[in-house]
Amino acid sequence: MKKTVISLAVATSLTLSFTSVQASTSANTSHHQSSEQKVLKKINAEKIYQDIAYLSKKPRVAGTEAEREAATFVQKRLSKLGYESAVEPFTFTGYTPAASFSLSVNGTSYSPTTFTYSTNGNVTAEIVDGGLGTKDNLANKDVTGKIVLVQRGTITFGEKVLNAAEKGAAAVIIFNNTDGELKGTLGGANDNYIPSLAVTKEEGEKILTSIQKGEKPSGTVKIEGAVVSERTSYNVTATKPSTFKKKGTNDIIVVGAHHDSVAGAPGANDDASGTAMVLELARVFKTLPTDTELRFVTFGAEEVGLLGSEHYVSELSEDEKNRIVGMFNLDMVGSRDAGDLVMNTADGTPNLVTELAQASSTRLNGSPTPFQAGGRSDHVPFAEAGIPAALFIHSPSEPWYHTPEDTLDKISKEKLQDVAEIVGTAIYDRSSPDQQGSSVKKKATFKAPHLYHEQDVK
Repeated sequence: MKKTVISLAVATSLTLSFTSVQASTSANTSHHQSSEQKVLKKINAEKIYQDIAYLSKKPRVAGTEAEREAATFVQKRLSKLGYESAVEPFTFTGYTPAASFSLSVNGTSYSPTTFTYSTNGNVTAEIVDGGLGTKDNLANKDVTGKIVLVQRGTITFGEKVLNAAEKGAAAVIIFNNTDGELKGTLGGANDNYIPSLAVTKEEGEKILTSIQKGEKPSGTVKIEGAVVSERTSYNVTATKPSTFKKKGTNDIIVVGAHHDSVAGAPGANDDASGTAMVLELARVFKTLPTDTELRFVTFGAEEVGLLGSEHYVSELSEDEKNRIVGMFNLDMVGSRDAGDLVMNTADGTPNLVTELAQASSTRLNGSPTPFQAGGRSDHVPFAEAGIPAALFIHSPSEPWYHTPEDTLDKISKEKLQDVAEIVGTAIYDRSSPDQQGSSVKKKATFKAPHLYHEQDVK
């Protein structure tokens, strides 16, 4: 009997425990569903689409009048929604691509591409093999006054050029290590750069074979019309204070995207889609009660090295950095031709942003949005400052990434709706007055390998 009594007691305890868990889970689910509906019923992909239509009428290159117009549009839209918004200028060293460039080897013309921030020059000299262009590769080579042929890989394009210049080289040719055209940037202006061109893997290997045969090929590298100058770009900011002045959390959540594009690209997906989604989320949250400060920011000069977000983070006080519990970065979130939604974190580990978004995507779609390591967008400066941050992007990218074909007709309203719902409900899960969000685990500051030394992969 005693044993039976114990068994019944255990069974009763387990039953009560299970019932309690069920009740708790049911209550939690009910809380989320009720809370989420406040957000879901407000999100309108058509409004996002119309803002993309306006922003993607022409390229919005950082430092140009077109970028200033885009920033002004964003600021006016935020002001119309009732926010105190501001256009915040900052200066940077910009680059105008070469008007013309060419390469010939032993009298035969090649079809090179040029690097952003490469200098002008007209060099005719012997071409020598520089391996991967590392200091060790060039240590025992006589490259003075010569053109150095190096292969892509291991170190950045800028480092390859600087290493060759330090050894006295007159110009550099970098050839691809995979099929296709090589597009790249040296990462920023530098007075020590020398003229630099890129060629395909096939063309580079042809020149290398000639060198290895002892033929001492002669090349002519010519670049004209490149300009480096000081320019002005803009961040646009708007803040929604906590609805409850005395009972707020004192936390801050940042929602951001970049409004600039690359030259020649209307940038409908990259990144008018993210910019327009920031505007829509600002509209959605304007009338919702929140106990957390929400900041809506669009950044300038992302395409030339994350300059807008770096400037924004550099202007934050230590108190603000400590109070920001999450940064949601929206970049390329609407292309019909891209892959599935993923999140990128600068160090490849989860944080509050990924946890909130995985919880919301599981509730909305039945499975969590995956995350992986990834930089090259505006979440990186926040992560480097120890702030939980993640990039929302579809992977793989669309075929017309960074091309004139990145146009409005390629945008999917279904994808816009999906991302806005996931991000919007994740933010509200943490900022609603009755939120039951996760605790925040701050990380140490670090330096991420995020520089734009390769533009063909975001």
